[in-house]
Amino acid sequence: MQGIVQLSDGALQSSETAAPPRAAADIDYSPYRVFSRDAWARLREDTPMTLVPRDLEQLSGLTEELSMAEVEQIYLPMSRLLNLYVAATQELYAATARFLGQRDTKVPFIIGIAGSVAVGKSTTARVLRALLARWPDHPRVDLITTDGFLYPNSELDGRGLMQRKGFPESFDTARLLNFLARVKSGEARVDAPVYSHFHYDILPGQASVVERPDILIVEGLNVLQSAKLPRNGDAIPFVSDFFDFSIYLDADTAVLEQWYLKRFMKLRSTAFRDPAAYFHRYASLAPDAANERALEIWRTINLKNLEENILPTRQRARLILRKGASHRIESVALRKL
Repeated sequence: MQGIVQLSDGALQSSETAAPPRAAADIDYSPYRVFSRDAWARLREDTPMTLVPRDLEQLSGLTEELSMAEVEQIYLPMSRLLNLYVAATQELYAATARFLGQRDTKVPFIIGIAGSVAVGKSTTARVLRALLARWPDHPRVDLITTDGFLYPNSELDGRGLMQRKGFPESFDTARLLNFLARVKSGEARVDAPVYSHFHYDILPGQASVVERPDILIVEGLNVLQSAKLPRNGDAIPFVSDFFDFSIYLDADTAVLEQWYLKRFMKLRSTAFRDPAAYFHRYASLAPDAANERALEIWRTINLKNLEENILPTRQRARLILRKGASHRIESVALRKL
């Protein structure tokens, strides 16, 4: 009997003439709409520039110097898009509350930012925070990193995980999920643990306080990773279930390696020189030896984590920012609605 087959792009075709199923890699449809840098920049429209050059000095990363052009062409259109998402999501929450007969409670809009070590997640998070906080409808924007939810070094040592720090199993995922659940439920005050890159460990007794923000930015390596699904179908939360919008920062692995080496060598001549620094032992290495050690760390730990755990989550992001060798964002991919 002849029927109608709906193809992935929405077209209809007779089942008698439909081509045989193709492998997923051969399917032409893409869930993303890809914009060149120039095309994306035009989406800024009349969004005002609210940062000045001195702001960029504070927002730039250790090896990534922000330019006004980068903010104007990439981040201002992004802040405009996110402002529209925040407004629409707030209306949806209010409509749901009315339907349920509940008092309208302020629910923070949560943005997740994922990507490799050295790709520039922290810089992107800081710039978005600064821009979004200047929109009149959501002035309170908080930022946390999932580094604070790593197990302390003493526990990682006990579990034999120090060489897998940053891998999914090195995080206290239950604590992170509980934190996000409390924030999303509108609790007035929620504490997050604090991580020190200088000490390479959790700082005991210290906390970052989130007090019912309009927007919360969550930045981390594995925030888009899905959990293993239970065979019995029971509901289990993913970290990304709490996100209203997600961003993945992308670059070629060879470029990421060079950024990591550059950052390591710069830290070697700055922060590592402090005797109290966890990596102080690398400050006295000869340049060639330090570069060799950095390359070993990258290839045995960070690259492995990228290939096994981080890169596979890229397609779960709502927005993918593709960087070139100079840290300049060359293209933007936005998931189709």
